[in-house]
Amino acid sequence: MALNCGIVGLPNVGKSTIFSALTAAPAEAANYPFCTIDPNVGIVEVPDPRLYRIAEIIHPRKVVPAAMEFVDIAGLVKGASKGEGLGNQFLANIRQVGIIAHVVRCFEDPDVAHVSGKVDPAEDIATITTELCLADLETVEKRLARLEKQRKSHDRIQAKQAEEAIPLLQRVGSRLSEGVPVRAQGIEKEELERLSDLFLLTAKKQIYVCNVDEEGIHTENDYVKAVRDIAENEGAAVVVLCGKLEAEIAMLEDPEERRAFLEDAGLSEPALNVLIRAAFHTLGLRTFFTAGEKEARAWPFPEGITAQEAAGLIHTDFMKGFVRAEVYRCDDLFELGSEQKIREAGRLRLEGRDYIVQDGDVVYFRVNV
Repeated sequence: MALNCGIVGLPNVGKSTIFSALTAAPAEAANYPFCTIDPNVGIVEVPDPRLYRIAEIIHPRKVVPAAMEFVDIAGLVKGASKGEGLGNQFLANIRQVGIIAHVVRCFEDPDVAHVSGKVDPAEDIATITTELCLADLETVEKRLARLEKQRKSHDRIQAKQAEEAIPLLQRVGSRLSEGVPVRAQGIEKEELERLSDLFLLTAKKQIYVCNVDEEGIHTENDYVKAVRDIAENEGAAVVVLCGKLEAEIAMLEDPEERRAFLEDAGLSEPALNVLIRAAFHTLGLRTFFTAGEKEARAWPFPEGITAQEAAGLIHTDFMKGFVRAEVYRCDDLFELGSEQKIREAGRLRLEGRDYIVQDGDVVYFRVNV
């Protein structure tokens, strides 16, 4: 799965405003092994207070947060699945992202036209869901047509494979034709893996981003409640923010000015931080840390990897030459105040290559290269 998040939505919902605010102070590209950054792609640092608490204790010369990509995907209109508007570009771009942040307009403003003439989050969500379902249905039907031919093959192995694959695709296709996205069909993990080579758009996990006015930050309106009902049925996260306000916050470079602005707005932090963390976790990413005199760094990793695989994220030679990992919990560092005291308290562990790395681990890899 791609380690990035595509921002989608109908025209005039605030999608590009949110993307611009996210990338107003982008992460330093040189620190991250990403490809060339296009105008509609931004690298964003993942806000993690733990990293800075580690740095306050270890005193490294450099601090490097984890980062992820956000992609501003072309606006969608009804008929996109048939190539209407920028439909083909929209669908091509969305196939390349790991998850979707679906921006939904949840505010009234007579000066900002709505594509359908009225603010109706449920209808807006249905429009995009329908287009993605139709695009997926076309993909499934093409595969089914191929499998039907394969089922009649004289090659018994191929015929059997087709026979086994057809029922699942027929079931998925039937629900797609009813407008039910793959992620909401209750499909088992093993079955999703069998569908992975189809790159179905509606199989991607989704976050709903409710773009509200300033009043809507503190008082939940009916539009947001409608989005929450839909998200609950899908098991999706919901982030509520005011795109206009977030854009103003992003323009403030002075930390004191920003802090005062947030305080006046009644916010403890920019809501975009909540969105970034939600996207990070929805991607199934967690964080381990490395810390020393040279640098303290947050490393994003897919949940469930081993210590040897984690070493490979730092350098492929580390994976090949892995000897062992010295591990402690960042919470132990915060409690005890130094690595020396962690050692004295017996909370530093030596782990082998099969140790499953946990979110919040601080790791020193012993390697032979």
